[in-house]
Amino acid sequence: MIPGRRSAALTSLVCALALTLLTGCAGDPDAGTNGVGKLPPTTIEKRARTAAETADTVRLSGTVVSQGRTYTLDMRLRGNGGFGEVSTKGSTFELLRVGKDLYLKAGAGFYGDEVGAKLKNKYVKVPAGDPAYRQFSGFTDKEVLLDGFFVLRGDLALGDHRKVGSVRTIAVTADGGSGGTIDVSLEGTPYPLRYERAGGAGTLTMADWGKDFTLRAPDKDEVVDYGRSVTS
Repeated sequence: MIPGRRSAALTSLVCALALTLLTGCAGDPDAGTNGVGKLPPTTIEKRARTAAETADTVRLSGTVVSQGRTYTLDMRLRGNGGFGEVSTKGSTFELLRVGKDLYLKAGAGFYGDEVGAKLKNKYVKVPAGDPAYRQFSGFTDKEVLLDGFFVLRGDLALGDHRKVGSVRTIAVTADGGSGGTIDVSLEGTPYPLRYERAGGAGTLTMADWGKDFTLRAPDKDEVVDYGRSVTS
């Protein structure tokens, strides 16, 4: 072979090998992942559920449609409570639960003119027997909220390889997506990172799995007495 041609052929071979390596990596969406994307969808769902249940903490944000009402959430949750912000119908309020003690903090408009001036921007300790306690405490309950994520109605199937933020995920769909979809992390622990609820009833994103945060009751001077503030 003529030296010039030999050099050109060698260059072409090197380029071809490099291209093969590059396209080989790009062609396998599970390359360099935790491998769950190659598992059956039922197995992926079970692993995501286990990862979620065993994590100490999580940050949950997004929207939930319940009984015709849309709630926007941004909550930090752990086993003994949580805190964060909830918005609905133009009204925003903060929730804080430590153990069984639930506190609500909101502006005057949330309560109405009659008691709003007394309760605005103060933590109100909600009695356990009050209907508001039953309505709002679920937003601060990690177990209750996570149980709602795994209501996938219908046969499970593998969906697309996607991303939640910068993290690669594999989607698991139920009934073609109409029964709900979860995105499971392909990096590290297979945590669920996004949940699209069945029937278009909201989308929730989960982050900061296992990331610790401080949870404590408000100082006494930040809390008003529920009964006295409403009746006096």
